[in-house]
Amino acid sequence: MALITSNPAEFAEAATSGKLVGLDGGTKTIGLAVCDAGWSFAGPAETIRRTKFTNDLNQLEALVRTQDVKGLVVGLPLNMDGSDSPRTQSVRAFARNLASLELPILLWDERWSTQA
Repeated sequence: MALITSNPAEFAEAATSGKLVGLDGGTKTIGLAVCDAGWSFAGPAETIRRTKFTNDLNQLEALVRTQDVKGLVVGLPLNMDGSDSPRTQSVRAFARNLASLELPILLWDERWSTQA
């Protein structure tokens, strides 16, 4: 089973050097960004319009294959105090469902991502 963690050091150990895909899982779309193999720069890749999870997974899997992706970073929507938000549990379940891709998954605290 794939590693799913919130610990960046643990993720870095599991994800061999190579490209990463960042996922922003919304209720209607999944925004994707690709990070270079040196983990320095990321840019937008595509947006998957959500349908059935199997279809969404197939589209993501195609990107993973063509880009030779070595890990996934999933935005985790927490409340400002660090507690779970209403969407947190669904994002965690989404990450568990991505484990079939057999890539390490980092759940990234996205509380300050808009300001950054």
